[in-house]
Amino acid sequence: MPLLKVIVASTRPGRIGRGIGDWFAGHAAEHGGFDVEIIDLAEVGLPFLDEPEHASTGNYVHQHSKEWSATIGEADAFVFVMPEYNYAFSAPLKNAIDFLYYEWRYKPVGFVSYGGMSGGLRAVQMMKQVVTTLRMVPAGEAVTVFTRRQLDADGRLTVDEGLSASATGMLDELGQLTAAMSAMRSAS
Repeated sequence: MPLLKVIVASTRPGRIGRGIGDWFAGHAAEHGGFDVEIIDLAEVGLPFLDEPEHASTGNYVHQHSKEWSATIGEADAFVFVMPEYNYAFSAPLKNAIDFLYYEWRYKPVGFVSYGGMSGGLRAVQMMKQVVTTLRMVPAGEAVTVFTRRQLDADGRLTVDEGLSASATGMLDELGQLTAAMSAMRSAS
C-alpha cells in the first residue's frame, strides 16, 4: 500500500493540532487506502534552515537534514494538518518544506486546516502556491475545522458526519492522485 505521511505543522505549546492530526491519522488508517504515519514537527525539531547549499542540490551536510530527507523521500502522499496564523501558514511548516526539494516532487498533498473564522482556508490557499512550485499536486477535497464550532469545552475536536465525510473524500482523491503520480515519480 502507498505510504501517507500526516504532518502536524504547529509546534506551539498548548496547540490543538496534534489532537486533530491524531484523529485524521486514525480516520486514514480506518479508510484502508494507505499505510499511515504521523509526523509531528514539534517532535522532529528541525532548526531554522541551516544547510549551506540550496536544497535542489540534494547535498545535505547536517544529520537532521539527511534524516528529514529520508523521512519525506519514502512517502507517497502527504496531508498537512495546519493552523492559520495571521492569515498564513505556520513558519515551522514552511521551514520543513524548504529544507528539501526533490523529495516533495510529484506527490499529492491534502490539507486538514483549522482556525477561528476561516477554518484555516486562507493559509491553505497560500500553501497551495508553495506546494505547486515543488510540483506537488494538491487535492481538491479538504478538511476544514472551524475551531469556534468544532471544539468542545476541553479543546477536543468534535467529529461529526460532515467532517468524517470530508476526510473520506480527501483520502479517496489522494488515493487516485497517488496512483497516477507514481508513474511520474518513476520516470523522473
